[in-house]
This record gives sequence, structure tokens and C-alpha cells, in this order.
Amino acid sequence: MKKILYIISLPLLFIACQSDNDAADAYGNFEAETVIVSAETPGKILELNVDKGDKIDAGYPTALIDTVQLHLQLLQLDAQQTAVVAKRQSIQSQIAVFEEQKANLKINEERIKKMLKDGAATQKQLDDIQGQISVIDKQIANTKTQFTLVSKEQEVLEAQKASVADQLSRCTIKSPVSGTILETYAEQGELTTAGKALFKIADISELELKVYVSGAQLPHVKIGQQLDVLVDQNAAENQHFTGTITWISSEAEFTPKIIQTKEERVKLVYAVKVTVKNDGTLKIGMPGEVRWN
Repeated sequence: MKKILYIISLPLLFIACQSDNDAADAYGNFEAETVIVSAETPGKILELNVDKGDKIDAGYPTALIDTVQLHLQLLQLDAQQTAVVAKRQSIQSQIAVFEEQKANLKINEERIKKMLKDGAATQKQLDDIQGQISVIDKQIANTKTQFTLVSKEQEVLEAQKASVADQLSRCTIKSPVSGTILETYAEQGELTTAGKALFKIADISELELKVYVSGAQLPHVKIGQQLDVLVDQNAAENQHFTGTITWISSEAEFTPKIIQTKEERVKLVYAVKVTVKNDGTLKIGMPGEVRWN
């Protein structure tokens, strides 16, 4: 009887050991950093050049918002600027005329001073011409003030043109990153507002498997460590990938509710991110597991 029990117990022990070896060390789901790209100006969507599943590069022009009103604003500002330039030139001409008049009066002033010494002119004549010079000085000062105001007006117009040009550039929406279009939220021909989401994009050439490890496992985990990552290939088999630990949480947290049993969920664990090269098999949200090599 003892011999029979011994023979039976060996397979059971082997199965138990095999089950322990096949058990994963941590579980989680694949993630990717997604970017939601939104319109920056209101208007009609004239072009939308992306569809779900498209792979695009950073800087690719994905959409174009109507620019007619902005172009009209630029034309109006150009016309105002032309008028200001003409006004500025007119003021410069006035200042030049006043400067010429003053120069002539100064010449006459010197003549009268000499004649006054010789008794050929009166003090009143000198006072009169000096009064005229004073009036001219005031006219020049007043005209220069107008010139300064017109110059400031021109600066304001330049700033307004720069603002409109910036809005025009924002009408062409370029992808901020390279990646795959995950979702689109608008259609060509629709009216959009500033801040409305147009599409979501992510680089899925590499995905991150976010898993949770216990405090007892933590000493065996380090940045740069390579791991065996498993995903379900079918009901009975797993597909293997090589992953690299790229981030380890510095603080413990309670296990997320989606992980394991109620008893497991009350344990303190550390989040770990494992980066895995994606050959197209891996999808965002797909469950995965890891084993320490």
C-alpha cells in the first residue's frame, strides 16, 4: 500500500512543480502614450487627411481649417498699413518744411543782430523774428509727436498682422508625433471650434505592459532588466516577447481592482512598466504577463 501511494504522489508533485514554474510573476495590460490632436481655430474643416489605422510621421499635415476670413483680415491690415506709411511720409515732409523755415529765420536773426549793433535795426525786429523761431520750434515738436504716434500705430498693425499670420499657420494642423491614428472625431466639411478634438494618435511600434509586483518581488526587479512577456496566442498556448523594464514606481499602492482576487487587491504593490517591441500582434488594452528571466 505504501509503494502505491508513493508512485501516485510523484506525478502529483511533478504537476504541482510544473504549475509553479508556468505561473506568471506579474500581470497587467498593454498601454501606449496617446495624443489627442485638436483644432486651434474655429471654422469649416476643408481637408481631413487621416483615417483610423493610418500611419503618419510627425509634421504630416492632417487637416486644414477654412482660412478665408483670416486672409481678408490680412488684406485689411495691409491696406491700413499702407495708409499709415503714407501718413508718416507726409508728417516727415511737414517736419522738413518747418526745419527749412527755421533755418531761414535763423539766418535772418543773425543779420538783424548785426544790424542792431550797427543801429540799422530795432530790438522789436529781433524780438519778432525770435518769436517766429519759437513758434516754428513748437510746430516741429508737435509734428514729431504726431510722427511718434503714427509709428506706434504702425507697430500695432505689425503685431496684428503677426497675430493673424499665426492663426493662419494654426489652420494647417500637423501631427505632433509619428504614430498610428487610433480614432477620428470629426469629418471633412464639418464646422469645428477651437479645442475640439479631431483625432487620437499613438506610437504603437513599442507598447508598455504595466504590471504590479509585490514588495517581496521588488528586489528582483531593476531598470533595464529583460523579461519574458507572454500574451495569449490561443486558448492553450502563449506567444512570447522580450520586454525591458523602463520604469519602476517609487511608491507602493493598493493593487488595482481589475487584478486577481479580492485578497490580492488589498495588498500593497509597486507598478512596473515593461517596454515591448510590437510586431503588430500587441494591441492597447491587451492583457499580458511577465516572468523574470
